[in-house]
Amino acid sequence: MTARIIDGKAAAADLRQQVGQVAARFRETRGRAPGLAVVLVGEHPPSAAYVRSKIKATLEAGMESFEHRIPAETSQADLIGLIDQLNADATVDGILVQLPLPKHVDEQAVLTRVDPSKDVDGFHPVNVGRLSIGLDALVPCTPLGCLKLLQGELGDLSGMDAVVVGRSNIVGKPMAQLLLQANCTVTVAHSRTRDLPDVVRRNDIVVAAVGRPELIRGSWLKPGAIVIDVGQERVEQPDGTRKLLGDVAYGEAAEVAGAITPVPGGVGPMTIACLLRNTVVAAHRREDLPDPEGL
Repeated sequence: MTARIIDGKAAAADLRQQVGQVAARFRETRGRAPGLAVVLVGEHPPSAAYVRSKIKATLEAGMESFEHRIPAETSQADLIGLIDQLNADATVDGILVQLPLPKHVDEQAVLTRVDPSKDVDGFHPVNVGRLSIGLDALVPCTPLGCLKLLQGELGDLSGMDAVVVGRSNIVGKPMAQLLLQANCTVTVAHSRTRDLPDVVRRNDIVVAAVGRPELIRGSWLKPGAIVIDVGQERVEQPDGTRKLLGDVAYGEAAEVAGAITPVPGGVGPMTIACLLRNTVVAAHRREDLPDPEGL
């Protein structure tokens, strides 16, 4: 069996096009574009690269981008003061604080200061709680992107057995909640799970979000399973180069799975597209408008 490739780039391009159309209609009716503020503390190179790509995508979607780059030595109090300003700014619909933050800053204190209605990362306890009980919430972008890829591949997920390998607050836990809402039977596996290969092998859907390159082998998979690989780790190769690897041994898995996301080109593009989606959804809700259809 050779797995179908789930093209995250194409799916993200489609979603970004839809977001751009929604943003244009919002601008026509409200006289302003949806606005996303991005806060970058320090000059962590990968974070700076992520911020550049997010700002570029925001502008391409016809939305306003407000960039705030502040020194790494900025105090927690000053950072929270900036968050308060953005919370009060009527032109800002979404606030994204790029992680990681410097060690002297309490990450949770900053993230929980963001107005939940502007929390386009979906990290605020209010949004986490709303998601867990099935209310409308701003959902973390990566698991939302994974769900959209699964639905694009399979349509209705009802009754399927799904395993999420990884239990982080950013991906694993919200991914499990989204799969439950899609009527899957969900297992959350992690580093303490006994006989992890056997647990994975029982499932129709495998979402790998554990942060260990090529942990999941082809022999762990149920034939025909749909595999979503969230992992992205640069691993040094014998020749000294560095290669981007996922949490799944791709070559092996592609011989067993029914469909699989590549790394890169799978989940990554969908994460940014879902950030844009969350921003236009937040803008509509803040203006007491119905959620945009199809997003």
